[in-house]
Amino acid sequence: MIGRLLLAALLGGIIGVERDLHGRAAGLRTHILVSMGAAVFTLISIYLSGTGSGTERVGDPARIAAQIVTGIGFLGAGVIIREGMTIRGLTTAACLWSAAGIGMAAGAGYALVAAVATAIALFSLVILKYFERIYHKDSYRILIITTA
Repeated sequence: MIGRLLLAALLGGIIGVERDLHGRAAGLRTHILVSMGAAVFTLISIYLSGTGSGTERVGDPARIAAQIVTGIGFLGAGVIIREGMTIRGLTTAACLWSAAGIGMAAGAGYALVAAVATAIALFSLVILKYFERIYHKDSYRILIITTA
């Protein structure tokens, strides 16, 4: 169990370092805590669901998992900021959501899934950022015309 928590913290920290290097509000510590916290809740849900006597199941592990997703949604919404015509923080919110998913995978014992998801997240954050600079994006503007 400790290994799963450490893996979740390590993988969440890897994503957090990338966010920290770019000066984002949710950085290393936040991503470690989100990933590790999701792993803890996942571990608890797995072990509580099997603590009944005999074949009786006490709880449903999917309920806690659903609440992790909901809670991280609220946390992610807190980092999204609208400034005039631009919206900031969407990538950081998505990173927090991904870190929670990675933590859940690590907590459930799916180390390979957690590692591959971390690699895909890093690829998206580092490599695809350069690719986005190459291709042309449509730009939308609001034109206000006033007449005298």
